[in-house]
Amino acid sequence: MRSIPDSFAAEEVTAIDARLDAVLRDEHVTIPLAIESGSRAWGFASPDSDYDCRFLYLRRRRDYLALWPPRDVIETPLDGLLDVNGWDVAKALRLILKGNAVVIEWLRSPIAYRGDTGFRDTLDAFAEAIAPRGLIARHYLHLGEQQWTRHGGDGEIPGKKLFYALRPAAALRWMRRNEGRLPPMNFHQLLAESDPPADVAAIVAELIERKARTRELGTAPIPPAIAAFITGEYDLAGAAERGPLPDDDDREAAQAMFLTLIDRFGPGD
Repeated sequence: MRSIPDSFAAEEVTAIDARLDAVLRDEHVTIPLAIESGSRAWGFASPDSDYDCRFLYLRRRRDYLALWPPRDVIETPLDGLLDVNGWDVAKALRLILKGNAVVIEWLRSPIAYRGDTGFRDTLDAFAEAIAPRGLIARHYLHLGEQQWTRHGGDGEIPGKKLFYALRPAAALRWMRRNEGRLPPMNFHQLLAESDPPADVAAIVAELIERKARTRELGTAPIPPAIAAFITGEYDLAGAAERGPLPDDDDREAAQAMFLTLIDRFGPGD
């Protein structure tokens, strides 16, 4: 399972592979999924965008039984363009039940460094069946409102931050128009499958094209159509029902899934 665009710098990909190999060796884990997150996977990278490799890992059974278990996060040093870190699958399962969309996005990244298709499909199917839609929507709403409140209040916004407000709005629109399903990760797909207003689609396409060839878009006025799109989707999401929360059955299902994943994809005892 490997899918890396030709546009990726070979030396950076080699360095990411080396870091993942070091994690396997030093931490005694398996890595059933390692993907690209951030702007490169979202579909609006700049020439100088970082490489944001994220991975899920499983430890040995005895490590989960330790009186002082290891952390549920493995981090490698930030170095130049590389940002490589990962979460324990146990942490990922707990966050899915809490309505955190990050893990779901990792499972749906179009860019993979390594992994097992069976692992990805199994965990993605679990998320599709269990993840609380209302909390997932709240996650995107909170994420977007943070950026919009911080950077968009005066009518101007850094180009990079505009995308950070736009993508959650697109995810909320996609969820509203595809009730009962979880959204894709890629921004282009989100927009294409949610039928945005024509002027919004045209402006976004132009902004993405500029971002792809410009190191920094700078601060610019927010197009009124984009502002209306963002605030409209936030308002609709804020007024929506939160929906059912996870219950004991969901937690039992997550526990069973964890044991299944350890048996199938873990490093053993």
